[in-house]
Amino acid sequence: MSTVYDFEAQQIDGKTVSLKQFEGQVLLIVNTASACGYTPQFGGLEGLHQAYGGKGLVVLGFPCNQFGAQDPGSDDEIGAFCQKNYGVSFPMMSKIDVNGTGAHPLYRWLSSEAPGLLGSKNIKWNFTKFLVGKDGQVLKRYAPQDPPASLAKDIEAALAA
Repeated sequence: MSTVYDFEAQQIDGKTVSLKQFEGQVLLIVNTASACGYTPQFGGLEGLHQAYGGKGLVVLGFPCNQFGAQDPGSDDEIGAFCQKNYGVSFPMMSKIDVNGTGAHPLYRWLSSEAPGLLGSKNIKWNFTKFLVGKDGQVLKRYAPQDPPASLAKDIEAALAA
C-alpha cells in the first residue's frame, strides 16, 4: 500500500467505504474513545471539521477499545454518544484495533509511515492523530495530548499545498 487511498474501512453504520473517495482532500485520522481523559477532544475535532471541512479537510474518527477499555460500547452506542455529547458530524468509523496482530491495515500503514517517539510504531493511547496530505501521504503524527486546535496551522498548510 502506498497511499491512504489504497485502504478501505467500515463506517460506524457498517457500510464499507474506500478511502479513495477522499482523494485530493486533507485527512485527519484519529483513534477515539468515549470514556477517556482526552474524550473532550471530540469537541475540538468537530471544531476543525466545521472550520475546515468546506475547504477540503475530512476528519475520520476510529473508535478503539485497546487503551484502558475506554470505548467498550457498540458502534451504535459510540455513534449516539459522540453525536449527543459533542455534536460530532464528521465521519465516524467502526471500532477497530490500532495495535497488535488484529490492527486494522490502515493503522499498521499509518504507524509505519509516521512512527512515534523514538521510532515506535505502536499507537500509545487514544486520540493519536495523523494528518494526511492531498496526495494521500502521511504528513505528521500528533500525540494524544496535542489539542486539535494546535493542528490548525499544519492543516492550513496542507490545504494550501
